[in-house]
Amino acid sequence: MNGQDEMFMRAAIEQAQLAAAEGEVPVGAVVVKDGAIVAVGRNRRETGRNALAHAELEAIDGACRALGGWRLWQCDLYVTLEPCPMCAGAIINARIRRVIYGASDRKAGSCGSVVNLFELPYNHRPELVGGCLGEECGALLTGFFRTLREKRKA
Repeated sequence: MNGQDEMFMRAAIEQAQLAAAEGEVPVGAVVVKDGAIVAVGRNRRETGRNALAHAELEAIDGACRALGGWRLWQCDLYVTLEPCPMCAGAIINARIRRVIYGASDRKAGSCGSVVNLFELPYNHRPELVGGCLGEECGALLTGFFRTLREKRKA
């Protein structure tokens, strides 16, 4: 992890905060190419009523549109929560060069917590960096779910 990783993870955290403000689980993502953000995404499953509306997929879709192609081999993805199997598959298919995530996901994380799909013999294996601002990313999630439980009790 380097200074640029922290800077771009902070941009992903901003997206996660926007998601939380919309009542969504706070997960945010950004796609970076040549030191610049080319697309952002945040969790919108509840708002869109769509199981596919994950932050990573939104950011990958935006990057494909912005860059005019589906091969993102020169891009890095920063995401506040370890990708699930669906998002890990999209990352592999998009040929993302590097994945940097914040908090681990013991229930659905597919970059080492439950399984590491990037270690399997697929045609592409992104470089993986976990734990970038992990405590801060985890605190966003913990705080969100704590508030949700308190609202349900009231």
